[in-house]
Amino acid sequence: MCGRYAASRRPEDLAGIFEIEKWEPEETLGPDYNVAPTKEVFAVLDRVLKDVADPRPVRQLRKLKWGLVPSWSKTPEGGARMINARAETVHEKPSYRRAFSSRRCILPADGYYEWVTGKEERDLEVEGRKKRPRKQPYFVTPADGSVFAMAGLYEFWRDRTLPDDHPQAWWATCSVITTEAESAPLAVSPADGPHALAEIHPRMPLMLTPDRWDAWLDPARTDVGELRGLLAPPPPGLMRAYPVATAVSNVRNNGPELLKELAAPEEGTLF
Repeated sequence: MCGRYAASRRPEDLAGIFEIEKWEPEETLGPDYNVAPTKEVFAVLDRVLKDVADPRPVRQLRKLKWGLVPSWSKTPEGGARMINARAETVHEKPSYRRAFSSRRCILPADGYYEWVTGKEERDLEVEGRKKRPRKQPYFVTPADGSVFAMAGLYEFWRDRTLPDDHPQAWWATCSVITTEAESAPLAVSPADGPHALAEIHPRMPLMLTPDRWDAWLDPARTDVGELRGLLAPPPPGLMRAYPVATAVSNVRNNGPELLKELAAPEEGTLF
């Protein structure tokens, strides 16, 4: 799954990486090292501009809320639960299939956090003892330092209780697509820790390599079979994972220190 990630790149940097043609300065977001559900996040998408004669989709950097609210939903309350969409079923689930057909986006990140229950703690659970497991967070990121381009979906929801000119009349929301975690060896792995992403968690965000960006963002591509082909996992061995401080477990903590690599898992959280 993807329940927390880091996104520190500036809009100017993202504009260059993704060849952005349009972004609004007032929608600028600062670096966020502890992105959690319901927060506003940057998304890259191709969409026709309003009130413009040119029907060509324009590559944009937009600010969306993480937690997709389907257009047909009566209320937005369910958005906090729709932070992830499974690649295997995204084309058929009512909450996601319309967006999958024509409203796809990329959510740029430095990488994502995932938590592993320490071996000693898991042993206690197996023995039936009630001690609450203390989980060690790991940060998963491209080994070459490139952007982690997560496949996503976006949707618009109209709050019918508000007038058309109200600034909150429309909600723009998104979800991260996840896939089965890689079982192949990591490009770089800690000596005392997991050697594959599947050893950390059975799911992972679907990372799109640059050769798939244009096809994924193109709203004219609507064939389900073709789109599902774009959901193939990236080549193995592109990622590294390393332990970080448990401070990231508290969403109120936010800063570059959360990405600092620990020499070993914290005491009591040994893998």
